[in-house]
Amino acid sequence: MAERQRQVASIILKDPAVESLTSFVGVDGTNPALNSARLQINLKPLDERDDRVQTVISRLQQAVDGVPGVALYLQPTQDLTIDTTVSRTQYQFSLQANSLEALSTWVPPLLSRLQAQPQLADVSSDWQDKGLAAYIKVDRDSASRLGISMADVDNALYNAFGQRLISTIYTQANQYRVVLEQDTEATPGLAALENIRLTSSDGGIVPLTAIATVEQRFTPLSVNHLDQFPVTTISFNVPDNYSLGEAVEAILAAEQSLDFPTDIRTQFQGSSLAFQSALGSTVWLVVAAVVAMYIVLGVLYESFIHPITILSTLPTAGVGALLALWLAGSELDVIAIIGIILLIGIVKKNAIMMIDFALAAEREQGIPPREAIYQACLLRFRPILMTTLAALLGALPLMLSTGVGAELRRPLGIGMVGGLMLSQVLTLFTTPVIYLLFDRLSLHLKRRFPRQEEEA
Repeated sequence: MAERQRQVASIILKDPAVESLTSFVGVDGTNPALNSARLQINLKPLDERDDRVQTVISRLQQAVDGVPGVALYLQPTQDLTIDTTVSRTQYQFSLQANSLEALSTWVPPLLSRLQAQPQLADVSSDWQDKGLAAYIKVDRDSASRLGISMADVDNALYNAFGQRLISTIYTQANQYRVVLEQDTEATPGLAALENIRLTSSDGGIVPLTAIATVEQRFTPLSVNHLDQFPVTTISFNVPDNYSLGEAVEAILAAEQSLDFPTDIRTQFQGSSLAFQSALGSTVWLVVAAVVAMYIVLGVLYESFIHPITILSTLPTAGVGALLALWLAGSELDVIAIIGIILLIGIVKKNAIMMIDFALAAEREQGIPPREAIYQACLLRFRPILMTTLAALLGALPLMLSTGVGAELRRPLGIGMVGGLMLSQVLTLFTTPVIYLLFDRLSLHLKRRFPRQEEEA
């Protein structure tokens, strides 16, 4: 494994975007098996390389594909993460069962289904059940006749392979531990068991193979547990032309097509689990926010209808932001959602400035609704334009930034610029139209239900 790791490291260091790397081999907290290794690749600063992280990852994977017996999985390092485990890729999906046999049965078909999905990339599993193990079956009757107990067999095996500490040699400068073990280099593999000797009740020497049979079987290299049950983690990435939501839907469809038994349980982990949990609550959170805004505006303007006029500006802002993100090829991530939330407040302010002036002109000066909203558009156009341009010019550096960390801030600027441009053009025309439409609807309701209106 160390030799193959050196081959991979030499190939990676030849890439012009790579500055250095650190490699780890062996079992530790993040590497459960001896046939796996971990690399920490440091890229050059962004101003010293031409390619982004994803481009470098694709190039390195293609370069390492030529190394026989090696599969390379890469993912960008996240400064903020909610993942509780270290995996090969960015997202995880777990498969849990009551027994190891069930995992061995269902992991391969699920893995093949997921690898065939275009919405997923770099699909792999930490389930490795082709490790070799020696199983010793003791003939208890023969052992009993010779006066050999199972504890004797256990002690003999531990003396040979357990690295038993039998003594400590002390010197003036140091101390040295004496470890008892069998020379496995001279007799590797199952042949080492043929050299194990046991002592019978009469003091005779009995080979282990005289009272036991040894057979070789497949066994998992490592077994992870979740809630005390064996579990395997399936890792995957999402290609550039697909979203995480589409990847989650593809996994759920593959799971339903296999018709798992009741003792098989599946669950998303880390970022994919947080995304799936957010899917069920996002819609209700948006609805609750809109209802809260409607109630506050209704109390302020003492009207049930004109808060809807103000809220009618929100769709144009959302459509503009989503359209800009789509044209720029950017994902709808958390930063983009923050930009849309900021955008909602700015765009809603434009309608509030017009509606507030129009309602005040109607109620205090007795101006007709058409003339009132017309005057509001004329007098409020300059402050609306000034505040919109201030927000737009403030978001431009975020959208056009190219320095270190620009990928994190860019969706915020793209969403705000796109939403402000589209909403600024449309709301100046749609808000007066919707205002007059709802005003006529209000008059119609007053004429049709005069008694109810008076009671209200």
